[in-house]
Amino acid sequence: MMKEIPVQQSVGRVLFHDITRIAPGEFSGRAFKKGHIIAPDDVEQLLRLGKDHIYVLELEEGFVHEDAAAVRIARAAVGPGVQMLPPAEGKVRLMTARPGLLKVNVAALDRINAIEEVVFATAHTNRPVATRKLVGGTRIIPLYTEEEKISAVEDICREYGAVIEVIPLQSLKVGLVTTGNEVYHQRIEDKFGPVVDAKIRALGSTIHRQILVPDSIPLTVQAIHDLISEGVGMVVVTGGMSVDPDDRTPASIRAAGGREVTYGSPTFPGSMFMLAYIGDIPVVGVPGCAMYNKATVFDLIVPRILAGERLTRKDFTTLGHGGLCLGCSDCRFPDCGFGA
Repeated sequence: MMKEIPVQQSVGRVLFHDITRIAPGEFSGRAFKKGHIIAPDDVEQLLRLGKDHIYVLELEEGFVHEDAAAVRIARAAVGPGVQMLPPAEGKVRLMTARPGLLKVNVAALDRINAIEEVVFATAHTNRPVATRKLVGGTRIIPLYTEEEKISAVEDICREYGAVIEVIPLQSLKVGLVTTGNEVYHQRIEDKFGPVVDAKIRALGSTIHRQILVPDSIPLTVQAIHDLISEGVGMVVVTGGMSVDPDDRTPASIRAAGGREVTYGSPTFPGSMFMLAYIGDIPVVGVPGCAMYNKATVFDLIVPRILAGERLTRKDFTTLGHGGLCLGCSDCRFPDCGFGA
């Protein structure tokens, strides 16, 4: 597949080897990289480097160059909210085109990476992302590969749909119920409300109203029902999530008609988290750790709810691998392994 030709005839061909430029006292290094597709403007520079003839890659039918392969893989895999950057050194990088929740079809990704010579890497799925965030990259390992391998990737993408995409988050009115005699009777200051408010606002939603209630199941049920009747899209209930006899939030959510998805999550912090649905309205019970930990299960689950997902028990059982927050002194969540 290697062929020597005059440099004037090389435009559009693929360079088969590196070409070095040496200018004493100025520069010494690679002027052209192996795999470079020669452009018209390159011809004069190659002649100045003493290259009257060069070796180019003569691709036979049924083979694909690394740049073209990476572009085809990326084009087949990306969904809404993700954009491709131009190929560079055989690799195509993927950036977010909007904020939202990053979704990666891990099963499809695994099948793609099982194809020999194909590489596709992404950030963790179910992560909130900002615009212009690097979330993936793909390439082939050699300078060229068989057409059938790239076609196999395209077939997988057609079967699964988007392999990587960004789902926009809904802007909801969120109702907040804060339980506890100590807060209700103003013996201590409410610390939960400001924390939850800041987290909800950071995700593009707002707290519609906060209701303080004592440790009373009937009053907590009434507060939940009042907020739903006022048109909230989600209810957050804070406090009273432990197994102590006077902690009655889980019982209150059930008594309000909540169909329980889970009470308990394999995550630390946040193992006493609860999710239920009253009709289509998600109701989450948040344990006390959310007051003083930057990242908890709340930060793993609520963005998925705002992305329109209807979560199941399985969505929680899979959180165990990566569900241990390491409590880093410089918290980088969500750019870390928590919940991955």
